[in-house]
Amino acid sequence: MRLWRLAGLIVGLCAWGLLVSLGQVSIEPRAKPSPKQDALPRPDLRVDTNLVLIPITVCDPQGRPVVGLEKQNFRLYDERQEQPISQFSTDDQPVAVGMVFDTSSSMGAKLHRSRAAAQEFFKLANPEDEFLLVEFSDRPRLVIPLTSNPGPIENELVFTKSKGSTALIDAVLLAAQQLKKSKKEQKALLVVTDGGDNNSRYTYKELVDYLRESEVQVYAIGVFELPGARGTVEEMNGPGLLTKISELNGGRAFSAEAAELPDIAIKIGVELRNRYVLGYAPSAQPRDGKYHNVVVRVVPPRGLPPLHSHWRRGYYAPAD
Repeated sequence: MRLWRLAGLIVGLCAWGLLVSLGQVSIEPRAKPSPKQDALPRPDLRVDTNLVLIPITVCDPQGRPVVGLEKQNFRLYDERQEQPISQFSTDDQPVAVGMVFDTSSSMGAKLHRSRAAAQEFFKLANPEDEFLLVEFSDRPRLVIPLTSNPGPIENELVFTKSKGSTALIDAVLLAAQQLKKSKKEQKALLVVTDGGDNNSRYTYKELVDYLRESEVQVYAIGVFELPGARGTVEEMNGPGLLTKISELNGGRAFSAEAAELPDIAIKIGVELRNRYVLGYAPSAQPRDGKYHNVVVRVVPPRGLPPLHSHWRRGYYAPAD
């Protein structure tokens, strides 16, 4: 039986060789992997998908979100040049939120109201939302990683104790990095703190650069000392720090007394679910890898009072 198989194999090889010699079969070497598309540019065909999306929240003089606006109610400028808005939508999609909770020693008497603020915020959660918890004092700690159930976060906050100094910048950076693991398109941080930073390893500039690239919105609730009260330099700089990092991507910073925290948390939750998204392709098609500033003006319909808006302040252009 083996002799028959061997004979058949020899006959097959001879036939194959004959076909090759007659030119009826061509044997080609294995194709090499083709180079990347951008390594061999074609001047006759180029497709650019340089679409920039700018989320924006519009509020009335009382701070309530304004809904029902149309594309013609917005003017958008990229480096002072007006751009046609090619895409326009309202946004109420699931959101990934990182709770950044200050447990430093100065928060002692304010922890009760801060916990209540978190509870009110979670009451507005949708089943598709995701959450995480970063607590910070001397250093930040990821206490609860991404989860669709806010219950463990609420339970954890019940047992928080205040001690140590304030590593605010490190905590915001850690939470933003953890949010990258979420597949949700809308990502935001809710920062609850009572002062500035006095113990971070990272710098303000490093945080700003990261937030600009990540496009994470920052909403901050600052429980600051009463005006005129004496505090450290870091505490005095706290409001300015929170305002600057919040405004980068269209978030907001609120200054509040402890009793106001729950109401402000509700307001932030409503804002996150009532925003507009403006899309445009920059007319100059910049590909310089630099940060480009964006300004949005709201043109309210006739009869409405002046409106306030918060939007993503810029973007990094792609680089060739």
